[in-house]
Amino acid sequence: MIIAISGKAGSGKSTVAKELAKRLKLRHYSIGDLMRRMARQKSISLLELSRLAEKDKKIDKELDQMQINLGKKEKHFVIDGRLTAFFIPKADAKIFLDCDDGVRAKRIIKDERKDEKGRNLKEVINHKELYDLVIDTTFKAVEEVVDDVMEFIELMNNPELQVSIKKSKEDIKAGRIHKLREVLKK
Repeated sequence: MIIAISGKAGSGKSTVAKELAKRLKLRHYSIGDLMRRMARQKSISLLELSRLAEKDKKIDKELDQMQINLGKKEKHFVIDGRLTAFFIPKADAKIFLDCDDGVRAKRIIKDERKDEKGRNLKEVINHKELYDLVIDTTFKAVEEVVDDVMEFIELMNNPELQVSIKKSKEDIKAGRIHKLREVLKK
């Protein structure tokens, strides 16, 4: 099973993905970690790498290709990154984590991510139909978000529920797991 967790900086992608991978006993990859490693290899900061990537498109292409290759070579992992669903379109579950901008900023500051750069992700936000599930993490604890994803995966993997899930796709996309539960009880 491949699970792609996407979203804005500070939405909880890495935290949720790590916990999800732990619960599912899957390997975890993080594009942020790959970028940090690339920056260390070049002996520059993450911010400097981001600035360099704006001028040198080879850096972004290398990271994009890493994701594409993972999606082709491996079959069981959780990956988080802002655009992972675009680069691993055959992921079994594509989750988008949304969050209030003020809360995201506080999380970034709390985590002391001085090199974090908030990119404009309008193209991702405007293409939420790409995702199987959208969760607003603004007022949710990590455990709640992971529980929602776990429940979604469980429902997704139950062949008896596939028809009901397809009929309830909009509720799922909006993160209304509780509404889906009600539909499935009927």
